[in-house]
Amino acid sequence: HEHPWIVSASDDQTIRIWNWQSRTCVSVLTGHNHYVMCASFHPKEDLVVSASLDQTVRVWDIGALRKKGASPGDDILGLSQMNSDLFGGVDAVVKYVLEGHDRGVNWAAFHPTLPLIVSGADDRQVKLWRMNDTKAWEVDTLRGHMNNVSCVMFHAKQDIIVSNSEDKSIRVWDVTKRTGIQTFRREHDRFWILAAHPEMNLLAAGHDSGMIVFKLERERPAFCVSGDAMFYAKDRFLRFFEFSTQKDTQVIPIRRPGSAGLNQGPRTLSYSPTENAVLICSDVDGGSYELYVIPKDATGRGDVAQEAKRGVGGSAVFIARNRFAVLDKSTNQVLVKNLKNEILKKSALPIATDAIFYAGTGNVLCRAEDRIVIFDLQQRKTLGELQTPFVKYVVWSSDMESVALLSKHAIVIASTTLVHQCTLHETIRVKSGAWDDNGVFIYTTLNHIKYCLPNGDSGIIKTLDVPIYITKVSGNTIFCLDRDGKSKAIVIDATEYIFKLSLMRKRYDHVMNMIRSSQLVGQAMIAYLQQKGFPEVALHFVKDERTRFNLALESGNIQIAG
Repeated sequence: HEHPWIVSASDDQTIRIWNWQSRTCVSVLTGHNHYVMCASFHPKEDLVVSASLDQTVRVWDIGALRKKGASPGDDILGLSQMNSDLFGGVDAVVKYVLEGHDRGVNWAAFHPTLPLIVSGADDRQVKLWRMNDTKAWEVDTLRGHMNNVSCVMFHAKQDIIVSNSEDKSIRVWDVTKRTGIQTFRREHDRFWILAAHPEMNLLAAGHDSGMIVFKLERERPAFCVSGDAMFYAKDRFLRFFEFSTQKDTQVIPIRRPGSAGLNQGPRTLSYSPTENAVLICSDVDGGSYELYVIPKDATGRGDVAQEAKRGVGGSAVFIARNRFAVLDKSTNQVLVKNLKNEILKKSALPIATDAIFYAGTGNVLCRAEDRIVIFDLQQRKTLGELQTPFVKYVVWSSDMESVALLSKHAIVIASTTLVHQCTLHETIRVKSGAWDDNGVFIYTTLNHIKYCLPNGDSGIIKTLDVPIYITKVSGNTIFCLDRDGKSKAIVIDATEYIFKLSLMRKRYDHVMNMIRSSQLVGQAMIAYLQQKGFPEVALHFVKDERTRFNLALESGNIQIAG
């Protein structure tokens, strides 16, 4: 609201509206006859909702109060204020009293856009209410909490209700189906309060010993890069993005309607360029895939629904132009299928596998809890094995000679046959990565874009305000998707890592060119050159006499030292 108002609820059985600029009480709302546990303004209308241990939820109309607050200049003597004080003001009136809870009500909240209210009480129930201009009524009761419900709210963007309770759990409910869809439990702490971030997909919950911040859904968009193009899933559509022109088109609608539950969206995408076929995997039905063959003329039309071929499987990837592999977790086998979705062959896997990734034509990379294996499905033999932290994402270099294995807090770089090259540890979560044209792996954490050289050296390229998911690195442009699935191009300064790479590859002509033409100065660079055993290169950077002397001695250059 445009007024500088806050609302408070008290054990004195009243609700007060305050002007926080003038530090004065604007109105007192009386009517509850027990402690008032919460009160809040409606996001758009002149309404307040309150919950009380008198077992009711009340909706108050503050329209008159707002009009009064709108014209303070006319009322120089404060006569009308005096009148209303003498004869009882009509600032705020009770519009509805919602009765239905059997015990004290701890929380009530408005829906951000619809005429709905949700409440939670000591009767362990969450109730849903609807209102119109003249009345309000109970719509449904959500049962499942085992103790007092402390706090409850509607999600701003999805049709869900989130509640928490003294039973040490947070529950997520589907508003349309009125059923529980998720429960998060703590060992020892009762939950008391919930809050939603105004912009980001984040919720916070307060409990006996602190608070947690969490999100309800993964935000990484499913995508697959193929040459100069990328297919990705966004808002129930498959989209196509061309890096060179930065043109973005809608291809076909995906995902059957009615599966609006949490985390049911596309998780991974795999693409066969010659057949123009896309495999989309999701967690629907405990893990399933959908196969779409995109008609050549479909791009740009984008609204013609395709009949997808479907199947159950933990993960599915193309392993040849018209063959794809599906993981059957129950039997620990890979089924190889054709584009008609017919099984051509079955292969038992060498380790207990919970996901498969592409690993070159005819091969799959199998992931277990603590290791990965590359398996040749044709010859049914293991081509390489490596112990790793739990791998979340697999990124191959364009020549398929190197692979980056991304886990939550580490990046392992290995060869085609999984010979270990280097491991990088990160304290902040690793989010994404891609290879540049020089064999440098560019990756993101929650708050940085970083680089990793083939010898394991790494550094920061840029700080990020919000997480991004790198899709392709081309020269000094990093293409990425943000959390909303929008494509972006970020131009970076690659000087530092290109310099280090030239040193590592002993391309001294490059090194000297860069020294002459660039701004690569600073103690960090000198220290790096010294540490790597290039004191004579460091000399070119240095003006300070003492540092020059020490570097000259180190490189055996007596002329300069003298």
